[in-house]
Amino acid sequence: MQPPSSAGYAESPDSKRRLLSLVYASGLAARLDMSSAPAATDDDLLRIHPAHYLEAFKRASDTGGGDLGELAPFGRGSYEIAALSAGLALAAVDAVLAERAANAFSLSRPPGHHCLRDKPMGFCLLANIPIAIEAARAKHRVERVAVIDWDVHHGNGTQAIYYDDADTLTISLHQDRCFPPGYSGADERGAGAGIGANINVPLLAGAGDDAYRYAFERIVLPALDAFRPELVVVASGLDANAVDPLARMQLHSDSYRFMTHALKAAAQRHCAGRLVVVHEGGYSEAYVPFCGQAIVEALSGMRTDVVDPMLELAIAQQPGERFNAFQRQLIDEMATGFGY
Repeated sequence: MQPPSSAGYAESPDSKRRLLSLVYASGLAARLDMSSAPAATDDDLLRIHPAHYLEAFKRASDTGGGDLGELAPFGRGSYEIAALSAGLALAAVDAVLAERAANAFSLSRPPGHHCLRDKPMGFCLLANIPIAIEAARAKHRVERVAVIDWDVHHGNGTQAIYYDDADTLTISLHQDRCFPPGYSGADERGAGAGIGANINVPLLAGAGDDAYRYAFERIVLPALDAFRPELVVVASGLDANAVDPLARMQLHSDSYRFMTHALKAAAQRHCAGRLVVVHEGGYSEAYVPFCGQAIVEALSGMRTDVVDPMLELAIAQQPGERFNAFQRQLIDEMATGFGY
């Protein structure tokens, strides 16, 4: 669909294929409800994207592809594949709200959290999570939805779509000034009725497990407790891992396991455990599978005998105490500004 990594683009299907292969090879797939899903319908897409954008995207897709935005290349047939990716996120949310699943993981590709209503960005062609949320609101009448975005790049598309919406809490933890280039965002809190419902937590390049755990303790979990969501959705980019080629953060598989457990507990407190994790970025074909496996294990409550071959090295290379203390101070300042 999108150009392969050999053509100079980091986004490729291989990291997702390898994650899926690991879930099967570990024996975990045999203990889970594994399913595909139909494409999102025109009605589903039109709740978020204007007709003129969808028509332009479909036309370009049918005639060989192109790039309608910023760093969002695609090839022939990508419209249909992107609709399938959005449909998978939609089906995951629907399964949880219909109580056919306790929680869910959507291995979507292409990702969606950078896509604006009328413009693709950063490999994202359709806004998968907003499409799924609005379908859920139409069908299941849920109102208060929280979106936690731990992709290393700012979730600018989701933020823009819900910037004035008081019923959608958006929290983005991201590498400061990484993508969109130069973006930080700590002072962007929403607009109109949505003031206070948008939270950005820009973290310094090089931040690791300690920074994310502390940001959860001081900001993410207090924000969820104050908001009391009826559904929690995670924009799960795995590109904050320690060997990702597009970022400079230091997370490892146990970091993602911790964050998933923390959100699982928060969802249990507020919304009967309704938690959906939707795959976003992540460009290390070697390490994304192990981080994703940790998330699926945490969601399911099942451990396998899979050993993360990079965990020991990633832990040894975590930032030192002086860096962590400075990053904690910055997180404290943000938390105070947010009222936590």
